[in-house]
Amino acid sequence: YPWGYDSDNGPDQWHKNYPIAKGRHQSPIEINNKEVHYDPSLLPWFASYDPGAAKTILNNGKTCRVVFDDSFDRSVLRGGPLPGVYRLRQLHFHWGSSDDHGSEHVVNGVRYAGELHLLHWNPKYSNYLDAVRRTDGIAVLAIFLQVGETPKPEMKRILEEINAIKTKGKEAPFPNFDPSILFPKSHDYWTYHGSFTTPPCEECITWIILRDPIIVSSDQMAKLRSLSKNAENEPNLPLVDNWRPTQPRYFRMVSASF
Repeated sequence: YPWGYDSDNGPDQWHKNYPIAKGRHQSPIEINNKEVHYDPSLLPWFASYDPGAAKTILNNGKTCRVVFDDSFDRSVLRGGPLPGVYRLRQLHFHWGSSDDHGSEHVVNGVRYAGELHLLHWNPKYSNYLDAVRRTDGIAVLAIFLQVGETPKPEMKRILEEINAIKTKGKEAPFPNFDPSILFPKSHDYWTYHGSFTTPPCEECITWIILRDPIIVSSDQMAKLRSLSKNAENEPNLPLVDNWRPTQPRYFRMVSASF
C-alpha cells in the first residue's frame, strides 16, 4: 500500500492498511524525565563499524538512506540493553519543514530539528526479514540533530552527496564511511521496546536513544529539505516533515543509563 506523510496517506491513516500501527508498543514516544527509570544494571554500548561496509546513498522518496553490507558481522552494535551483537544495515534521517521540529522522539516537550536512525538486526535469525518478525530482532540507535552555532563537520560527507540524489529513486556510490564519526561525545542513553516509525510499524525494536544531540547548522538542515519526494520527471515536491507523531506509551518502561 502506498503510504507517506500527507493528509491522505500519512500517519493517521497507516493503521487502515497496517493494523499493528495501532498496537501497544508503537514508536516514537515522548521521553519524560519524571517517568524514566534509572537502571544501574544497563551496560555501556559499543559500535565497531567497518568503513568498507558502506555501499550506497539513496533517496527513496521518504528519506535519505545510507546502505551497508550486512552479509556478515562486519559493522556491529553490542552492549547496552542488547542480548548480543546486532549488524548495521542502514542509516536514515527524519526532519521537519523548519528548524523547530523534525525529530520523531520528543524529550521533555522538546522536539529537535531532526533525528538520525542507525538500524541493526540480530543475526541469530536467518535474515533481516526474519528478524523483523521477532521482538528482539532489531536495534535502532537514535541521535537527535540540534541546530546550533558549531555544526558537526562529520555531517558534511553525507550532505555533499545530496546533489547526486536530489529526486526519488536516485542512488549514488557511498564508499568508505564510518557512521560512528556522527556520535556525540556522551554515550548516555534511554532505552525502551517499540516499533518501526514507518509502515508496517512492526513491534520488534530495542531503541537506544542518545541523550546528547549532535549539532548541525541551519544550512545543513536546508540541504536535507532540498531533496524531492518525487521522481525526476515529476513536479518537484520538497521532501520534508517525514516524521511520525508520538504514540501512546501505555505500560512501557523507559530506562536510562544515567
